[in-house]
Amino acid sequence: MARRPRFTTRFSRARDLAVAYVMRPLEVFQPRTRFLIGFAALVLITTPLLLNSYSTSVAADYREGDIIRGSIVAHGDITAVDISETERRRNAARQATRPIFNFDSTRGESSSRSFEAAWDDLKLQLQQKPHHTDLTWSGEGGPAVARALTTLNPNDDDLKTLTSLIREVGDKYIYDDAEAERLNQEIVLVDVRNPSAQMVMPAPRTRMLSLAAARQELERKIFGMQGWTQEQKLALVSAIVPLLRPNVVLDQTATATARETEANRIPPVTISLKRNQVIAREGDTVTPGTLSQLSALKSTGHAGRPWHNLIGLLMIVMAVYWAVWKFTEHRSTASAISLSKWRAFALVGSAIVVQTGLMRIGFTFADAIASRMTTAPFNDPMIWSFAIPFAAAALLVVMLVDTQLAFLTGIVTALFAGLLAPTGIQAAVYALISGAGAIYGIGRYRERQSVTLAGLFVGGVNAFMALALIAYAEQAVTLNSFLLASGCGFAGGLLTAIFAAGGLPINESLFGILTDVKLLELSNADLPVLGQLALRAPGTNQHSHAVGQLAEDACRAVGANPLLARIGALYHDIGKVAAPEYFVENQQGENPHDHMKPTQSARIITSHVTYGMKLAKEINLPEQIADFIPQHHGTRTLHFFLRKAESMAKPGELIDEKDFRYPGPKPQFKEAAIMMLADSCEAAARSLARPDPENIRAIVVKIVDAIISDGQLDECDLTLQEITTIREAIIGALTAIYHARIDYPGFNPPKATGPLSALPAVDLDSEERGISYNKASDIPINEAGEVEDEAISRTVAKR
Repeated sequence: MARRPRFTTRFSRARDLAVAYVMRPLEVFQPRTRFLIGFAALVLITTPLLLNSYSTSVAADYREGDIIRGSIVAHGDITAVDISETERRRNAARQATRPIFNFDSTRGESSSRSFEAAWDDLKLQLQQKPHHTDLTWSGEGGPAVARALTTLNPNDDDLKTLTSLIREVGDKYIYDDAEAERLNQEIVLVDVRNPSAQMVMPAPRTRMLSLAAARQELERKIFGMQGWTQEQKLALVSAIVPLLRPNVVLDQTATATARETEANRIPPVTISLKRNQVIAREGDTVTPGTLSQLSALKSTGHAGRPWHNLIGLLMIVMAVYWAVWKFTEHRSTASAISLSKWRAFALVGSAIVVQTGLMRIGFTFADAIASRMTTAPFNDPMIWSFAIPFAAAALLVVMLVDTQLAFLTGIVTALFAGLLAPTGIQAAVYALISGAGAIYGIGRYRERQSVTLAGLFVGGVNAFMALALIAYAEQAVTLNSFLLASGCGFAGGLLTAIFAAGGLPINESLFGILTDVKLLELSNADLPVLGQLALRAPGTNQHSHAVGQLAEDACRAVGANPLLARIGALYHDIGKVAAPEYFVENQQGENPHDHMKPTQSARIITSHVTYGMKLAKEINLPEQIADFIPQHHGTRTLHFFLRKAESMAKPGELIDEKDFRYPGPKPQFKEAAIMMLADSCEAAARSLARPDPENIRAIVVKIVDAIISDGQLDECDLTLQEITTIREAIIGALTAIYHARIDYPGFNPPKATGPLSALPAVDLDSEERGISYNKASDIPINEAGEVEDEAISRTVAKR
């Protein structure tokens, strides 16, 4: 046997040493203990990163105009009453309340009746005192009015004229001159006879008379009467004019009640501060509003409890990581992924920790840049924070695992962004949408440039969300704010791609994750092991590519991973490079097994699995690919070699079947089971001299039934329906590969035939590697579905 090649590289050794250096200290603990240590580490690292950098101390007594000596932030949601502002608004409500005036429409009538009573009393005195001596006037004006009216000889017509004048003027809206200022605004006029009848009177002074104006009008009317002397008119004026009184009077009690009612309708002005809301930054000037907010902090006892904050934050972070673990645990149990639930949690947790650190640094830089700017929008830290790569962790996880864990990572990232950012929920929404864009915008990660494309897509999503949040915050959307917000959002997308791309190779190696890009890199024919396989075992190399095509088609038919199966096929027989000439696909002419004992032949054939595993470990082949090497043969037995050994055994010699059995295990996942089926079917179809559809179907059905009967598929999750689908897909692929060809006379090499006593008749093609069989039934397919071409004696075939 030739010397076995080595494929270990310095890079793989260095990577193994680095991973071992990181993991070795934890290997002394039980898995559960390692999990608890990792969980505690995540919590203890994340909590300090989420501690707010702002100060909440308001111990200093500030006055209006002072300079803030340190940034002040609300430590919790605070609601307090602003007493001064509340009273100011209530006073404004009192002043705006319409005054209530009572209108007494009977005041003119009462004035006329008062004059009429005095008039009647004077007439009675004239009848009782014929000499008109000692006459009195019971109304306003006194005895002078009585003397003046005595010469008139009062009668009913004069009385009627005078009382009508009193009613004419007295029935108008008359107000007291002292209340003139109150009537410059709208009033509520209430009729005292019908209090429910209220009227809002705008510009009341234009529709009313002051008391002075009403008396002047009545005086003019009296002096305009005919048939009265000047003395009599003066006497009437002194008697009648004083009877005129205001009939529109301010109701002070009702007005005060109405004003207090309106004032009480004004709710208390509350100062509402949200958690992490910046009240004042260092260097700001204290304003009345700032003083009110500081007073609210003091009055509600939120002047600062850092230990409470730390303990509460620690509990929150612990609860979040617990939720992440439970989701990962149940999700991993429900779906068989290549990554164990422990590693999946470690990946998500580490991604969240790194993302939290990036966000903490980003918010710090955003505040620092904004504080140095003096003009809007450059002094707004929220806009600068749009450049933070919020989606880096989600993008990394979706490329390494899947969308479910990636979206969970995005949700936790958004929650932590809300805890870190002064804007709270706005930053959380921005981070969540950015992460969703990274997760669902990348499609399938099949090439390295997918990261760049994802970064560009995230940049576009970020720019859109940045403009949306600016509009939501009711900020002015100017050209500068539009360009700055869009630019920062797009920069955030590019930074997301940069950080995600940088973390990919590290996490691929650290967690043993096999991505599509990694699989495609493993298909590079220039890799040392594949190059040696093509050079030393060209038949095996060709067989591997053919099996890969069959397995890929079958995987697509049942929803398995076709790329994993194709790459697994390239490596499933790498163990044959140690002794390629002992395998039929690499043989030309003589079969070396003709001169060996069956047990020795079986040991060489089965050793390609054990050596393949050793070689896979040496070249640091990913575990998922290395699993194809032992599982594509399972625990099947080389029955032809076993029977040959039994026939050659001496009397009493025991033949151990274990010496002819592959080490296994049986296929543990769909792709490995499909590989087993495709490997045997391809080898059998390649042995057919005339691979027509009937022969292909016959051998595929025979191999599939034999593998099922041997129990090789018992440990994988293939259903009978899926096995049927796989069988038909393999038949279709083989039929397409070995389609009918036209025979060209003179170009087809002659076939040598010969009788075989104990083995099927075969045709040896001297130009081809291996043996061709005319009939499907002649192919040496054993009870376990293995094709044992190596057991066919080539010496017999040449006779």
